[in-house]
Amino acid sequence: MTAYTTIDSPLGELLLVGDGGALRGLYLQQRRLPVGPPPEWRREPDAFAAVSGQLGEYFAGERTSFDLSLALTGTPFQLRVWEALGEVGYGETLSYGELARRIGRPSAARAVGAANGANPISIVIPCHRLVGAGGAMTGYSGGVESKRLLLDLETSAASSICSG
Repeated sequence: MTAYTTIDSPLGELLLVGDGGALRGLYLQQRRLPVGPPPEWRREPDAFAAVSGQLGEYFAGERTSFDLSLALTGTPFQLRVWEALGEVGYGETLSYGELARRIGRPSAARAVGAANGANPISIVIPCHRLVGAGGAMTGYSGGVESKRLLLDLETSAASSICSG
C-alpha cells in the first residue's frame, strides 16, 4: 500500500509518499509538473508524523540532518549519487563535477546531474546542495528560487549555530 500526505512548508506544499514504514518520495508541488497522487494511494497523515516533525525542525533552522527510514529505488549509479549527496554537509555546496570525482567517476558530471534531478526525496537527500561550476545556481525541480531559499536557510542557520 502506498500512503501519502501533504504538508505546508516555506517552499509551498510538499507531497510525502511512503509505504507506512519508510519515506519513498518528497516532492515540491510548486514546480512546473506537480506530482498528483493516483487513486490507489491512500491519504495517511499519521504515517508521516516523524517526517513532518523533522521537516518542521529543519525549516525552523533547528535540524541539520534527518533521521528517517528511506526506501530508495534507482539504478546503482543513482543510488551511489544519492548516497554521496547525503555526505555533503549542511550549509555547504558542491559542484556536480566534484561530486563525480568523489564517487570515482570524474568524467560523469552530466550523469551526476541527471541522477541528482531524479532524486525522489528532495530536501532530505540534499540535491539542492549541488551547484554548477563556479557556484552557479543551476536547475532544481522546485525551481532555482526554492534552491536559493534552502541554501540561504542552511547558511543562516549554520552561522547562528556557530555563533551561538
